[in-house]
Amino acid sequence: MTRDFLGTGLKFPLQVTAHGALALSSGEQRVEESVYVILGTKPGERVMQPTFGCGIHDLVFAPNNPATRTQAVDAVHTALVLFEPRIDVLDVSADSAPAQLSMLLIRVDYRIRANNSIGNLVYPFFLLES
Repeated sequence: MTRDFLGTGLKFPLQVTAHGALALSSGEQRVEESVYVILGTKPGERVMQPTFGCGIHDLVFAPNNPATRTQAVDAVHTALVLFEPRIDVLDVSADSAPAQLSMLLIRVDYRIRANNSIGNLVYPFFLLES
């Protein structure tokens, strides 16, 4: 079943097919990749869209404490509501990674509006650069 209403675009990260063309993604995969693009982009990185992205990158050197996790959750939720109109954000949570205290595991639960399909992903975010 095709899901053309969810869109088709370049695969993220960029990949090349066996025939030498750029790989494409569509459907629910395209929506998930779009969420990763939003979370991985710092506001100001895109010259033509300076407000696009997630403010989580301002927390790179913040301590791993409840206040930082709350700020991360708020930044992710705000960015997804603003920049991904195909989804309803159901829940965002952030927890410390058990084996690595400088990493937050940010879980995003969402529903695709067009077909009520539920999706979730875990985005690893490093508070300290290694």
